[in-house]
Formats: sequence, C-alpha cells, structure tokens
Amino acid sequence: MGVVAKRSSMTFFSDGEDHYSHRVRIVLAEKAVTVDIIDVDAFNKPEELADVNPYNELPALVDRDLVLYEANVMMEYLDERFPHPPLLPVYPVARAESRLYMYRIQRDWAALVDLILTSKDKGAVEQAQKELRESLINVAPIFQEKPYFMSEDFTIVDCCLAPILWRLPILGVEITKEQAQPLFDYMDRLFSRESFIESLSEAEQEMRLD
Repeated sequence: MGVVAKRSSMTFFSDGEDHYSHRVRIVLAEKAVTVDIIDVDAFNKPEELADVNPYNELPALVDRDLVLYEANVMMEYLDERFPHPPLLPVYPVARAESRLYMYRIQRDWAALVDLILTSKDKGAVEQAQKELRESLINVAPIFQEKPYFMSEDFTIVDCCLAPILWRLPILGVEITKEQAQPLFDYMDRLFSRESFIESLSEAEQEMRLD
C-alpha cells in the first residue's frame, strides 16, 4: 500500500508495524476509501507529521481541514463519513455496547501488547505474554456463538482485535488449536477478508510468512 503519485483529499500517516495504525487501515480498506497512505518510520518521522499532529505521533488522519490523531476517533469518523458498509450498529444501546467492547479490548489486551512490544523488563514482558495468552484462551468459546466478536456481522470491534491476533507470533504468545479452536476459526474468518488482506503493510505481511 504505497503512497499514490497524486495526493488525494485524505491522507493517513501510518506506522506499518503498529497495531493502532493497522486497525484504521482495516476500516479504510473495508470502506474502500480513496486515501493516500504514507508509511512512516516511527523513528524517523517527517516534519509534515509534526505540522498536523501536535503530539507528533502515529497514526494521524488528515481529511482536508480536519486532522485526527487518535485511532478509535478516526475509526468512528470514517464509519460516519462513509456509512457503507456500517461498522457500528444503528441503535444507541448496541453502539454503546460496541464502544464498551473496544474499551475492554484496549484495557485487557492492547495494553498488554504495548507492554510486550516496548518494555525492557523481561519479567514484566513474560507476565504480560502469559496474561494475554490465558485471556484469549478463556474468551475463545464466545466465537462458537457468533461468527464475529459478539456479532453476526464484521464490526469496528473486530477491526480492533484483528491486528492483535495477527501479531501473536511476534508477541511470543503461543496458543494451540486444541486450546482454542473457536479462536482459530475466528482468526481464519478475519484474515481471509479482502479488506484485511488489503490492509496489511509490508512489515505486517512478514509477521506471518507461513
């Protein structure tokens, strides 16, 4: 997903290894948005990023005069800006439940992922790997009930979870099919979606070469 020659009205500054950037790229692909995706080296950021994002952090989405620099805000904006296919439920109660699932994914799983990827404390990393592995095994049975996360349809919640599951090999989190077959079936459904395949950066493609 290289930078297109001519700038479109929407530009997405993305870290090709970052799971927060990845979740937004899945939404962009799901909506078939025409977007200029700029793959940024997190350790060598362009000056342009600092010009649009006061925190000089990735990801960042620029849509004409609008600049967004928080992944979940970007995802919800894209869902409202491009309503088809919808990734959040129509009704307020169901929308609130989806947002709560996103919050729990952040607290329960994404925080562990961030710790594993950034901490230099070996003991803390090993504990986080253990917690993430056990938590995913424990939640696996819910995927027997519905094809996606607590839903018959692919939603914004799946966009948050898919990048984490894709990264399990590089996170050092090993789960067997015997331990969590429904989770593997869910991952197969996610990873075979056209939008997910399109969303992958070169770095992400290399995370799973089997």
